Amino acid sequence: MWRQLAATVSQSLAEDVSDWFIAQGALSVSLDDAGDQPLFEPPPGETPLWNLTRVTGLFEEEAVTEGLEQLARRVFGAQIVGWSETTLDDQVWERAWMEHFQPMQFGKRLWICPTGFEPPEPSAVNILLDPGLAFGTGTHPTTALCLRWLDSLDWQAETVLDFGCGSGILAVAALRLGAAEAIGIDIDPQALTATRDNAVKNGVEDRLRCLDASATIPQVCDVVVANILAGPLVDLSARILGHLRPGGRLALSGILEDQAAGVRSAYESVVTFEPNEVLDGWVILKGIRTS
Repeated sequence: MWRQLAATVSQSLAEDVSDWFIAQGALSVSLDDAGDQPLFEPPPGETPLWNLTRVTGLFEEEAVTEGLEQLARRVFGAQIVGWSETTLDDQVWERAWMEHFQPMQFGKRLWICPTGFEPPEPSAVNILLDPGLAFGTGTHPTTALCLRWLDSLDWQAETVLDFGCGSGILAVAALRLGAAEAIGIDIDPQALTATRDNAVKNGVEDRLRCLDASATIPQVCDVVVANILAGPLVDLSARILGHLRPGGRLALSGILEDQAAGVRSAYESVVTFEPNEVLDGWVILKGIRTS
């Protein structure tokens, strides 16, 4: 059995309460929004928190002594505005989490299948990929939009750049759909590791190169897909376009509807865009580089 303790506090106190939970024997601590406040695009190097933050500690049941709430309130006083305690049964947490995921179809022929599930259409293009720490499992609208776009292309052995590759889902999908070669770049070493692992799992590791974002890419590509955020898409527009040949195809995602015009304006001098495609408030910009 496990005990989960959660304290709701102001942003300024969240780290202190997190440290206090660890000192009391918490095996892990998580922070999440306690006030339905969205966070978008933190500046580089910053990790913002919500104005009202829920700090949750997971403890072994025997490690939680009576009166821990009272002790916390003596230490932090009225700054703790909410407290809850939950008992959790023993279970295989990774499998319990993954039970919420099922095979998903994108477009006409592409499926993402978690480990342990039989592909619903064995003759389709089936990508084996599990939920993980690196962003990108197909469940987020931005990833879904990019996968649909990749599935819609008439592949003729092109070279693909996955800019901000995360889990590598887009690069792997492109290779399985018919791309000859893919390059995945990311600023996060964990993402590059996840991309390599997923390439091996899907048998395309010999056609995928993983590069740190600071590396020089020695070629222009036929297809570029960048599923990051609106701010970086604007700031990095010259670099992203520099990797796309004239006549090449471009897809940009990670964009909210009210951000689409600003992102489009950073590219439209050399890219002819199709009409925006929207899913759950998120936009993908699709176009062809004309010069």
